[in-house]
Amino acid sequence: MELNILKKPLISEKNAVLNAAGVYVFEVEREATKPDIKGAVEKFFGVRVQSVRTVNCRGRAKANKYGRGRTPHWKKAMVKLAAGEKIALFEGA
Repeated sequence: MELNILKKPLISEKNAVLNAAGVYVFEVEREATKPDIKGAVEKFFGVRVQSVRTVNCRGRAKANKYGRGRTPHWKKAMVKLAAGEKIALFEGA
């Protein structure tokens, strides 16, 4: 289990509603498994994780003056924390 599987937190209005329910959303490495994600969040933030849900997201098709291309595919993880646990990084958003 490595800490670099967590790429970045995803902060949006929709995710802010989830944060109030104790669910935090991260972009993670595509090869990361649910136990890997759980261990990384628990070790990095010092919280207890209750469950992890993942979604594989397709990259978007984009066009530029050279033709059409695609942004990379990516993976999103929704981490539900145990009751009473919070991640301070999201509280200021």
